[in-house]
Amino acid sequence: MKIGLYHLISDVHKEEYVNSTLQGFLADIEEKLGEKLENINLSDFNQKDCFPLIFIKSGGAEEKFTQIFKQINRPHLLLSSGLHNSLAASLEIASFLKQKGKRVEIIHGSSEYIATRIKELRKIFQVKNRLVSSKLGVIGKPSDWLIASEVDYKKVKDTLGISLIDVEMDELFKEIDQGYNFVHPKLKDIREKGFNKKSIDGALKIYNGFKAIVNKYKLDGITVRCFDLLEIYKNTGCLGISLLNDEGIVAGCEGDISALISMVILHYLTDEPVFMANPSSIDLDKNEIILAHCTLPLNMPDEFYLKTHFESGLGVGIKGIIEEGEATIFKLSGDGKNYFVSGGEIIENLNKECLCRTQIRLKINEDVKYFLQNSIGNHHLICKGDYSYLVKEFFKW
Repeated sequence: MKIGLYHLISDVHKEEYVNSTLQGFLADIEEKLGEKLENINLSDFNQKDCFPLIFIKSGGAEEKFTQIFKQINRPHLLLSSGLHNSLAASLEIASFLKQKGKRVEIIHGSSEYIATRIKELRKIFQVKNRLVSSKLGVIGKPSDWLIASEVDYKKVKDTLGISLIDVEMDELFKEIDQGYNFVHPKLKDIREKGFNKKSIDGALKIYNGFKAIVNKYKLDGITVRCFDLLEIYKNTGCLGISLLNDEGIVAGCEGDISALISMVILHYLTDEPVFMANPSSIDLDKNEIILAHCTLPLNMPDEFYLKTHFESGLGVGIKGIIEEGEATIFKLSGDGKNYFVSGGEIIENLNKECLCRTQIRLKINEDVKYFLQNSIGNHHLICKGDYSYLVKEFFKW
């Protein structure tokens, strides 16, 4: 997505002179961005491949702005320098837009701040565009115990742009039984883990069924009513879900649709793999929470081991060792009206026999009592790195 610059200057200013004084200002921003700002016309504003800024080059540009703003169907981002009363004009324009109920922000400050803010906002609008074209598969209904995780498909489409597609479990079973053999770069590593070969073969057969459904419907992600696989195949979807996430196809467990949508948003915003996990215990005094699950993206841990699935003792579960350090925990409600996000720190990987296979202790920045008093369901989503500010900015826009 190119960064476009639409220029506005009053008629009383000599534009050639003003441009000469602003060359350094723009050059510094481009240097910090690592790319050029492209001059655009009004017709470029509503193009998906363009992230447009309105460069208020001088005072007196306000009246010209009133002649064009109705042609812009996106939030108004005003780039302002410290010269030629640019900021004064930007403030007046911003107030005018707020009175009209429009979204507006003035981007002004050091070149470092301006470049950082442009990158943040562009990422947010890239994600918004990406969500509109995203198609997620719901394979089977949510597991019976997810009594607070239903979503309204139409509201999801209207609010976020995401399309949700239902796929029956019987269709998945048919694809699993086809015996496909899709290629994945980590298959050799998996087979060399020394785990039960029959269990691995069975888990990979399920993965191939998942991949066939993804290909058939051209899906960007899936959630699967995975416990139904235990009765028929005596195996789980844990490995298959891990492999899909590893290749960038967002995949979640137990048919949890709100968790899948949360995973997609967090992954798109951060470009990080996302761990969907159960909160297992909370330490109020230390503001810490233990989270665990039997699957995670294989490109997330520093190392991983194959074990059986925790609840059933069957099939293949994944125990990953995730690098300690900064992290984000996030969850969006099924109606899209509320969300929780917090930065934090992964401080320990655990090895408890009474929990799902991948286990982390996370110290969070927000009050951990959220989980006891206002929690949005069970499953929460974790990625490496503190992106809580970016998540908040996404929902602000």
